Amino acid sequence: MLLTIRKQLKSHPALIPLFFFIGGGAAMSLMYLARLGLRNPDVSWDRKNNPEPWNKLSPNHQYKFFTVNMDYSKLKKDRPDF
Repeated sequence: MLLTIRKQLKSHPALIPLFFFIGGGAAMSLMYLARLGLRNPDVSWDRKNNPEPWNKLSPNHQYKFFTVNMDYSKLKKDRPDF
């Protein structure tokens, strides 16, 4: 299969940017999915030792990828302890 793709790219060099951007988009989407699965507090990989990981987050812990006009260091605790 790779030999066929290589042959097509040699005969049609205009396809090289298409393969480049499609491959880059696929790699970035896989990295984002891995980040969501590993860093998001809604995902619990170890239910036995940490059944509710969202309760152990401090109020100034930033878990969102991008926020506009939000300074997490100035947030105060406004929820009860469980």
